[in-house]
Amino acid sequence: MKRSLIAVGTVAAAALALAGCAGTSAPASTASGGGGSTTLRISVWNYAQTPEFKALFDAFHKANPDITIEPVDILAANYEDKVTTMLAGGDTTDIITVKNLTDFGGYAQKKQLVGVNDLVKALPADKIPALGEYKSDGTYYAVPYRQDFSVLFYNKQLLKDAGVSDPSALTWDEFAADAKKLTKGDGADKVYGAYIHTWNSLVQGYASAQQDKAFDKPNYSWMKDQYDLTLGMQKDGTILDYGTAKSQQAQYKTIFETGKAAMVPMGTWLISPLLADTAAGTTSVDWGIAPIPQIKSGSKVTTMGGPTGFGINKNSKNQDAAKKFLSFAAGPDGAKAVASIGIVPAYHSDEITTQYFALKGMPQDATSKKAFTPDTIRPDGATGPLAAQLQGVLDQEHQLIMTGSKSVDDGISEMQSRVTSEVLNQ
Repeated sequence: MKRSLIAVGTVAAAALALAGCAGTSAPASTASGGGGSTTLRISVWNYAQTPEFKALFDAFHKANPDITIEPVDILAANYEDKVTTMLAGGDTTDIITVKNLTDFGGYAQKKQLVGVNDLVKALPADKIPALGEYKSDGTYYAVPYRQDFSVLFYNKQLLKDAGVSDPSALTWDEFAADAKKLTKGDGADKVYGAYIHTWNSLVQGYASAQQDKAFDKPNYSWMKDQYDLTLGMQKDGTILDYGTAKSQQAQYKTIFETGKAAMVPMGTWLISPLLADTAAGTTSVDWGIAPIPQIKSGSKVTTMGGPTGFGINKNSKNQDAAKKFLSFAAGPDGAKAVASIGIVPAYHSDEITTQYFALKGMPQDATSKKAFTPDTIRPDGATGPLAAQLQGVLDQEHQLIMTGSKSVDDGISEMQSRVTSEVLNQ
């Protein structure tokens, strides 16, 4: 998932503050108070701006005072490349935070992480649906601690003003129709009915998830309807056009918080900063979440998303302690820790959901609570050892389609051709 792009301004400031220290360890005391007989080093990104890490590390240390957590802090923009270099070079950082499934595919293929089948057997798999995403060739190489998925964020006041009902069970066609009703004004004062961010997953991922299609099988005709809908909204002026959003580095959080778009399909990672910004008084948006629109009316809710997890570096010298941490992070105690700050945990239970919605500022309406329990969550992009190569081709062609440089049919045809020859070598 791409949640690190929530606030470029904040990240940029962090980059200046942390320049020169990416890949260095923060003091152990900042995570857990120090004094343990075992120190676990865990790779993280933008530690000071990513509160889930401190919440989780502090909770673990409180339960295991003999183990100290030392974060290895890396700039978010450099994280994947830095970890790849670390692992290739024999670095002994004990635990690797696995940022997305694309990266996981590479780690698993290279056997850079320790198999943790024994640990997984002891976990309540029925409450951790994302566990299976970290299984490769019969071996689990990581466990999830959070599970983000896509929902529809909406501005309650803008919908009320336009006489549009809460979007509790929209189809994509109804979503587009509502966006027309919600669009108003022009120029700098324009309010868009919706905003669809520039990531290829926000077209291709929805089509894949809701039709249960795989990216490594290059027959992508199933993408056409979602592209036609998105481009149609762009032509109608009900969403900010892709070229402008890309060139201006539009930020979905800012667009939503400032009331510039009434509906925004986005991952649940947006909830935590919305709560924080509301508490800080930097936004007054009256927001809710709804299930992501579906292809057919009356269907079960299928959305896309992905877990974030932890894996044990095969070069770790503290593998027993590392396994203890993974068990904690993936289980109910880890879930309580991350849910307390507005992060959606990988471990699901009624108790955790109740705790989550008890957070100050969380919407309490039935539609928002329904959105929190989709029937199916499928990956938001390619997975497996070829994921990074697939993503490269799919995103390049996505940009050409969305800017009008290629027609939908030509772009899809080129995706199929390039994936077959460049990725699958067929």
